[in-house]
Amino acid sequence: MYYEINEMKKVTMGKAKCAVDLGDGSERGEYVDQDYILQRLGRPHRSISLMYCYYPFDEQFPQRISEAMKDADVSFQWDYPYDDYFTYKGGIGGSRDGEPFEQMRDVRRHGQDVTLTLTIDPHVTDEMLAAIGDDLRTFGRVLLRINHEATGNWFSFNKRATYQEVADFYCRASRVIKEHAPNVQTILCIGGVENPEKGPEIEMEKEFSQAVRETDIWSVDKYMSLHWGWPFDVAETGGTSHKRGSVRETYEHTKMSYERFRYINGGVDKPMVMSEFNSDGDVTGAYEQAEMVKLFCDILAQEKADWFTGFTFYQFRDRGRLGLEIEDPNNQNVGIEQPVMQTYKDIIHSDWFYPSMTSGEDITLPVTLRWGSSEDAEGIEIPVHFDKNPHFCELVFEDESNLMIEIHGRWFYKSPKAKTIDLMSAFFEKPLDGAADLTLRIFAPPASGENDEDIYNYYYTLEKLPRLRILTEPVEKSLD
Repeated sequence: MYYEINEMKKVTMGKAKCAVDLGDGSERGEYVDQDYILQRLGRPHRSISLMYCYYPFDEQFPQRISEAMKDADVSFQWDYPYDDYFTYKGGIGGSRDGEPFEQMRDVRRHGQDVTLTLTIDPHVTDEMLAAIGDDLRTFGRVLLRINHEATGNWFSFNKRATYQEVADFYCRASRVIKEHAPNVQTILCIGGVENPEKGPEIEMEKEFSQAVRETDIWSVDKYMSLHWGWPFDVAETGGTSHKRGSVRETYEHTKMSYERFRYINGGVDKPMVMSEFNSDGDVTGAYEQAEMVKLFCDILAQEKADWFTGFTFYQFRDRGRLGLEIEDPNNQNVGIEQPVMQTYKDIIHSDWFYPSMTSGEDITLPVTLRWGSSEDAEGIEIPVHFDKNPHFCELVFEDESNLMIEIHGRWFYKSPKAKTIDLMSAFFEKPLDGAADLTLRIFAPPASGENDEDIYNYYYTLEKLPRLRILTEPVEKSLD
């Protein structure tokens, strides 16, 4: 039976009260494609964080440094000449056919923005920075985190320059890149208020005050527990390569950091995020890891922390114990779900962390859908009545559209080649207990993963609706 669609409205997707982003790949794990992540978690994120490095003057570059020096005597993750991230293959003389651009396209096709974490040699030229801007120009809203954790001492850029030089480079890089890609928003990730008993100042406040004023977004990285000695030692009681803190203290220090950033900026507010957030299962074990993550997010929602814009969970699949999945040691393409997976899934589907949906006027076909970002998109919504829980529910398409579809709180991706999208998994975990009126929503992010002429918006004209097939009984009833 095909459902007769008699009504259609415009719908606008906007910001959540607290955005949720997800790290996907780093020195600790490989990139996992967005189809898999969407199926595991049931909804897209505001943004997916990708971690890369750019040290073009080094003789080993653009090889990943741990592969180029696989026989080196290394006893700490950051003892290589440059940071052990995937290497940025763009820039002057580079190519946009490989990393990170294929991953960025995958992210955007699935209705998410890109957060590009990029550690950069602070001695690169303005021409090199301009080329990075040119690379990023077609990817809509890009959140660019340059030389993160910049008040630390472990990354290579901090070993090549003073803290003041690193801070000045941040400002220079931000200006040059945004001249060529005004769609980019920069994230300054530095140490915040770590020891409030010593005063209200953030770490390296004198050196980084100008960067605090010039950046678009403020950020701190917070691990409520962390084993930084991984993978070279094992966290044991009394050891010195790990720590565990308090959930409440993590929240309070983050809030103090925001307030100090705001003070430095003359009382003017900016978005405040946590670009890396988790509790390390190496320290707490899997059960308490999940408990700490839940408690922190409960505090955000219960205290209505509207000063806090969002966090990035680090990360989806990890070779250690910082992932929703642990990478199977026998096969890097297989993940082993951890208890924090279900905890996190519950969090991101709850009201405080879910994007807003605003219904608009009645519309008819053809209709042009606009994709600005994951927090600014115009789609359509269709009311659908169910007499009871369905046995079959699917959309049948005749076009080559690239769509994100939501019903009953679960999201689905339709690629240009897909013709039938089975929606039944929306009802497996949350079956209807009787008749219900639901809303089917459809958005159209860029099919190629890149924008066309407009660097801020992508447009798609929907000429024809899919057919909606709903059956509330099996095709053939039991003979028993």
